[in-house]
Amino acid sequence: MSLPLAGLTVVEGSAFVAAPSGGMTLAQLGADVIRFDRIGGGIDHQRWPLTPDGISLYWNGLNKGKRSLAVNLGEPEVQDLVGELIGRSGNFLTNFPAVGWLSYEALRRRRDDLVMVAITGNHDGTTAVDYTVNCAMGYPSATGHADDPRPVNNVVPAWDLMCGQMAALGLLAADRRRILEGVGDLVTLALVDVALATVGMLGSLAEAQVLGTQREAIGNDLYGAYGSDFATGDGRRVMVVAISPKQWRGLQAATGTTDAVAALADELGVDFADEGERFLARDRLGDLFGPWFSARTLAEVADGLDAEGVCWGPYRTFLELVAEDPRCSTANPLFADLDQPGVGRHLVPGSPLAFSGAGAEGRGAATAPRLGEHTEEVLADDLGLAAAEIGSLVDRGMVATQGVRRPT
Repeated sequence: MSLPLAGLTVVEGSAFVAAPSGGMTLAQLGADVIRFDRIGGGIDHQRWPLTPDGISLYWNGLNKGKRSLAVNLGEPEVQDLVGELIGRSGNFLTNFPAVGWLSYEALRRRRDDLVMVAITGNHDGTTAVDYTVNCAMGYPSATGHADDPRPVNNVVPAWDLMCGQMAALGLLAADRRRILEGVGDLVTLALVDVALATVGMLGSLAEAQVLGTQREAIGNDLYGAYGSDFATGDGRRVMVVAISPKQWRGLQAATGTTDAVAALADELGVDFADEGERFLARDRLGDLFGPWFSARTLAEVADGLDAEGVCWGPYRTFLELVAEDPRCSTANPLFADLDQPGVGRHLVPGSPLAFSGAGAEGRGAATAPRLGEHTEEVLADDLGLAAAEIGSLVDRGMVATQGVRRPT
């Protein structure tokens, strides 16, 4: 079974997270994604974490399954080549400024039905990155513990990652319209709009406007329902969530607190079948559940919670994740054990989307290209240049093959 996007070609001009993650999503689903970078790598090519040899695991992680073209973007001759490549592919995904030779108007002269997705920071085109967006969305003020007034950022660039998925969706939607109606489109996507739309979806904007209330920081508790973290007797920590009636009954059964919880409900005059009441009484409930956790090891807690169908998970560091979690292994079809050039063998995830009948190969797990690895291939096969023309471009520093460092 071929991957669902086989036959789709996308040119990507990008840096950092949003656009690269969108391009990689398309590549993992079978699209031929050609990323172009300046010779020696763009501003994200050496971003941490790095191997001892200076190879960016970050860059590799966001560019799996793509082809890499290394070019001297300051040269009009090269700009013309890249523009022609974009025109022939018919699809362009970028978070570079869409101006000059990279503007939709300029590129569309090469192909009238061009589909282009242009990611910006703010909707007016001004700069923003995940961390400058996140700080303004209200969530850092509601994250952390009540006894510490400092805002807390999310270390996961969630808005960037969501923006990348929206970019991939936008490109596919525009491509479908082109198939049906024969027209191209310029799709613009602002990172801040992705965040604002999410805040609105989850009711937080209406909470502020309609109710006039400020969400408080509640530590690791689950807002509006029962969910909390507990320390185990061997120094580990777990997160327990009881949203459904079954989960709520299971937590009480596992911890032997069914009668104590009923007595607390009588004392407070509430019905804990209402998840909102469980949230309001979370501190008192935690006092009832906590001793059971603290008297047991993580393994014992796991056995007890699993036996009653409780929804829970252990807190883990990255090292503990790799060492302990069977979901983070080749036992999970998401992963393949691949040899990344310059890095070595390690787990490489494919697409989280699993298509029926495709098997493990249908997840699109692949290594990242070395910078400029496909320069000659793209110039020859995609642009039709002869060997002598390619050699001249290399000799004049217009393009570079793998291993060529940026001039200092």
